[in-house]
Amino acid sequence: MTVEAQGPAVVEVRDVKVHFGAVKALDGVTIRIAAGECIGLVGHNGAGKSTIVNIINGGLTPHAGTVGYGGTDVERHGIGTARANGVRCVFQELSLCPNLTVIENTRVMHPELKGWGWRSRAADMIGKTLDEIFPGHAIKSEAVVGDLSISERQIVEIAMAFSTISHPAQLVILDEPTSSLDASLAAQLLAYVRTFIKKGGSIILISHILGEILSATDRIIVMKDGKVVTEKQSADFDHGSLVATMGSVVKARDMSPRRSGGGKGPPLLTAAPRKGKGLPFAAFPGELVGLAGLGGHGQTDILLDLYLSQTGSWLRRPNPNVTFVAGDRALNGVFPLWSILNNLTIANLGDLSRRGMVSREREDELGASWKERIEIRTGDMDNPILSLSGGNQQKVLFARALATSAPAVLMDDPMRGVDIGTKQEVYAIVRAEADKGRAFVWYSTEMDEVSLCDRVYVFNGGVIVRELIGADITEENILAASFSGAAA
Repeated sequence: MTVEAQGPAVVEVRDVKVHFGAVKALDGVTIRIAAGECIGLVGHNGAGKSTIVNIINGGLTPHAGTVGYGGTDVERHGIGTARANGVRCVFQELSLCPNLTVIENTRVMHPELKGWGWRSRAADMIGKTLDEIFPGHAIKSEAVVGDLSISERQIVEIAMAFSTISHPAQLVILDEPTSSLDASLAAQLLAYVRTFIKKGGSIILISHILGEILSATDRIIVMKDGKVVTEKQSADFDHGSLVATMGSVVKARDMSPRRSGGGKGPPLLTAAPRKGKGLPFAAFPGELVGLAGLGGHGQTDILLDLYLSQTGSWLRRPNPNVTFVAGDRALNGVFPLWSILNNLTIANLGDLSRRGMVSREREDELGASWKERIEIRTGDMDNPILSLSGGNQQKVLFARALATSAPAVLMDDPMRGVDIGTKQEVYAIVRAEADKGRAFVWYSTEMDEVSLCDRVYVFNGGVIVRELIGADITEENILAASFSGAAA
């Protein structure tokens, strides 16, 4: 069933086709977006969502088909044309320059900011927008972007997209905008989206958090294998039917029952109370330990401290005690000039080597095994890592960590931008590895993932304020501890 957008078209693409070699990234896609509506764009990793976004924002020119803005087809397609027609984009892979300040990045995004006093005008503009979308954000416009957390960088990029100088934003594309935001920040953004829509703006929302799609959008477009397979009003979907339409069956969580406390034997990882306050940390063999609380309250810091306490030198140990899955793959995860295979096997070179030489045969076997096990969508593992979608890049980082023999796995919000089908598969792999005795320390901004853990440490103000076990791991208890500030 197809539902036509009502009112004048802000953007319309008709029968658009894009191919990369033999791969059909888009195969005859038609999408029309009207003023004053929020469109949910969903599909598994590699379905074509990022490609159609790059067509709409002018980053790619279609090999066939037409693109139009405001009811008029364009002859010269490009980023400048899209921006002149009010199209803005917040990418899943954040695009801010880390060596520049928030003010300077604002000028890069809005080159109209020039002349005497441009810095103060930029500071006023970005500050006002930040306050409108994320009240209480505490981000300084003079701050260097590289010094901000990934959550703060995502907040800044979102604010820049909605900021206005000469060309007001008419269509804002939000690609996984809440992937690094905690629940309170995500709620602030979605509330602003509703305000923007009421004023006549349009939104394309891409998110693997299907609850956001169902609650925030007017219409949902489902893509699969480069095509639009379904287009309906959001009210006509529920969670199960939406997942089924995407081409995946909702599975019951294949997770063992929660344990009542720590695992058997001595802990694999420990840490004293942080800053001399709150509770100590411990992770035992065979358990999933969650790190929860509002974003930026010390969860990533303890992961880094735990990792450094077990490594602490440039020389890799023959049998490392810990391995790490980064959530900020662009900054801390992928090697952008390397192949998919090399990115996956880099942590296992010692095990793959004989007499100091890496065995290509063993490396290929390891890559092929994990390609199949975690379903990395590529025809050739020797393709560049950046040829993959963001979610498939994250799969590679997961495979890199799990392919090692390290008994403890540290995970810093690792499911950012990963589709629900893959998440279910990874959850099953994680539990299977835990059942073999591995310990997982898991920071996540998604409550559904935190609830899978055996024990959860809640952070506030940089310290652990509460430990939750088993049935006590609920959103209400986590939120209460997140705002209480008292260890319990």
